[in-house]
Amino acid sequence: MIENTREFLAQINNALPLENKLKTSDRALFILYDQLNLDVFPKELIDQKPLLIFVESLKYATVIPHHKQKLVYILSAQRHFAIACHNQGFPVLNLFTQGFHADAIAEFLEQYPQINLTYMQPSEWDTRSQMAALADKLGDRITLILNNFFIADAEKFKSKIKKGYRLENFYRELRKQTGYLMADGKPVGGTWNYDKENRKSLPKNVSIPKIPVIEPDVITQEVIKLVKDYLPNNFGRLAQFGYAVTRDRALGLAQAFIETRLPNFGAYEDAIKVGEPFLFHSVLSPYLNNGLLLPQEICEMAIAAYEQKLAPLNSVEGFVRQILGWREYIRVYYEVQMPQVRESNYFEFTNDLPQLYWNADTDLLCLKDAVTHVLNHGYSHHIQRLMVLSNFSNLTNTDPRQLNHWFWVAYVDAYEWVELPNVLGMSTFADGGILASKPYVSGGSYINKMSNCCSQCKYDVKQKTGRSACPFNYLYWNFVDRHRDSFAENGRVSLMTNVYEKKTEDEKLAIRESSIHFIMNLKLGYFE
Repeated sequence: MIENTREFLAQINNALPLENKLKTSDRALFILYDQLNLDVFPKELIDQKPLLIFVESLKYATVIPHHKQKLVYILSAQRHFAIACHNQGFPVLNLFTQGFHADAIAEFLEQYPQINLTYMQPSEWDTRSQMAALADKLGDRITLILNNFFIADAEKFKSKIKKGYRLENFYRELRKQTGYLMADGKPVGGTWNYDKENRKSLPKNVSIPKIPVIEPDVITQEVIKLVKDYLPNNFGRLAQFGYAVTRDRALGLAQAFIETRLPNFGAYEDAIKVGEPFLFHSVLSPYLNNGLLLPQEICEMAIAAYEQKLAPLNSVEGFVRQILGWREYIRVYYEVQMPQVRESNYFEFTNDLPQLYWNADTDLLCLKDAVTHVLNHGYSHHIQRLMVLSNFSNLTNTDPRQLNHWFWVAYVDAYEWVELPNVLGMSTFADGGILASKPYVSGGSYINKMSNCCSQCKYDVKQKTGRSACPFNYLYWNFVDRHRDSFAENGRVSLMTNVYEKKTEDEKLAIRESSIHFIMNLKLGYFE
């Protein structure tokens, strides 16, 4: 049994002189924290048994104060993978650095000028830029290979990412390309998209299967202690860490989802229930986003369940659309829009992010519940992210770049390539409509329809204005009033401006006064 992972990795480093590790090749392969799957790398390279280099970067963990569970997950999964590669006969070198990943690689290559390095394109912009600068400096000693952890060829779609080219267009192209849920060139069931069947509220008597909890092994326990000791002020709580950190365990969780939750996933994927962070969602995104699971195999597992009549088409299509459609689409968007999209702020909002995002201190139950899930698990499902957390940010005139930063910090599955398009492109409309066709805002009625939050909340969802009214109600109409030009230009939401104009002057005044009072009394900014 491994009693001290870092010492064990040091022993691996020192087991043989580096020159002996490179007997068969002078080639080293740098594997990043989100590329933990050798099957994705070129077979001819892996067959050479190159030296595999892993880096543990303190600066990555501190420049952005990532959720404690995210750091435990990243580091524990990487350590498990490095040890597994060693056990498979690969020479392994684990580097520790106070700086960034590229700093450790630069120091290593300076120390060993005979070694040539291959690395796969990093998914995150900053790491990519740092490695590119190093490659420019060292020339042909460094070889870049394309990132193969995605299904879509980003180059093929880059020219299409502009206003008017929507997810549905992209999704249909990939369905045809992969053949997923296709028969004789047509969608299985005769319909491309079953989203209209996937908006049901949760019945009171529905049974929600529990997700298997992975008890932290000795390696993960050591990483938990390390994060507690060295990064005690990072966001989030560690008490309920239960993520898988190996491919075998992640595959087990995927199979459990297919068997127990996929059948009801479609119908209730938009539902919210107080105290239930996962419901019928897969919670597989952390494993997809660091390579423990691959998008193709998860799509194919779901499709096999449909073919075996273990899950209905609306659930399977909805799940495949999240991976094959949305996940792939936003990755291409990121490739096209970076880095300028980082500063997007279409509505020119300037308010700081409300403190409740950091501590869940709010009387609004839907927000309190969502942020509590994030604090405890580094996770909440997509409707809480979109229609509660992002919606509230929009309605309170919050700078979307601050919300974007919070999502990057707060979620275990949040790497910049995936969270930034979702926040700045979709949920806040900060890019002005390149990714999404409308601002994602709503009043309390939507939350009431899709959840049981409102019946237990201090505020009355039926009241439209005043101190007892649900703030989402008047904040929504205040948003429509202030941004009527954006609504009027968009056919999908222009009706709302007409509805607002039919309100009496007294109603409009009450909306403005209630909104001003609420926002003025909202605690803003990070708290210590």
